[in-house]
Amino acid sequence: MLEGLLEQETSLRPTEITSDTAGASEIAFGIFRLMGWQFSPRLADAGSATLYRTDPAADYGPLNNLTRTRINTGLITDSWDELLRVAASLRSGAVKASELFRYLAGGGTPTPIGRALMELGRLDRSIYLASYFDDELLRRRVNTQLNRQESRHTLARKIFHGQKGELRQRYREGMEDQLGALGFMVNVVILWNTVYTARAIEQIRAEGTRVHAADIARLSPLGSEHLNMLGRYNFKLAPEIGAGRLRPLRAPRPGQ
Repeated sequence: MLEGLLEQETSLRPTEITSDTAGASEIAFGIFRLMGWQFSPRLADAGSATLYRTDPAADYGPLNNLTRTRINTGLITDSWDELLRVAASLRSGAVKASELFRYLAGGGTPTPIGRALMELGRLDRSIYLASYFDDELLRRRVNTQLNRQESRHTLARKIFHGQKGELRQRYREGMEDQLGALGFMVNVVILWNTVYTARAIEQIRAEGTRVHAADIARLSPLGSEHLNMLGRYNFKLAPEIGAGRLRPLRAPRPGQ
């Protein structure tokens, strides 16, 4: 995920990154904070998570029993210059994230820089968990974002049926070509759905029915139930489509 963010060539500049519980390690929290991104995973076991404190004498009230372990801020301070070099190496592309993580993890025994990164991650993770417990809107936002990601992956898997969803090319450029073609087709479907959804909303409004903004916000361009992925493909455009006009909307069946 980190490599994808660093190597993406679009103009998008994400500020918050979501993932499921599997990606919510302390070192992940540390590296994302170091890179300036808010890491917001959906946590399945949040109730059993450990919170850390920096001041052993601080009174956190009802959270005192949950914050018994102290963060080693001295290790973060002593390794801060090295941590900044890690961030610069990732930003410049001098090292890949996967290679860096293997080095920092040290085969189960973290290096000194890896331990410093984990301490930083524990600090950021504790702050995030405190907000995650208390803020229902944050939990809802994270869940909504992950549902969108999963819907996109579901659409991509449905489109990528020709070789059973497998990359068959043996060289990197060929794999990139296959993934590029898959991404192009996913974008085609998203654009098609967006255009015709907007057309349908316009038609509903023209018939005198009020469409609420909250309902529009829940619409997704990732649906594929109306698309037939199997069969013969005809790329010859109908005259009206070739002239830039849209297909007529289908009237819903009675009861829909």
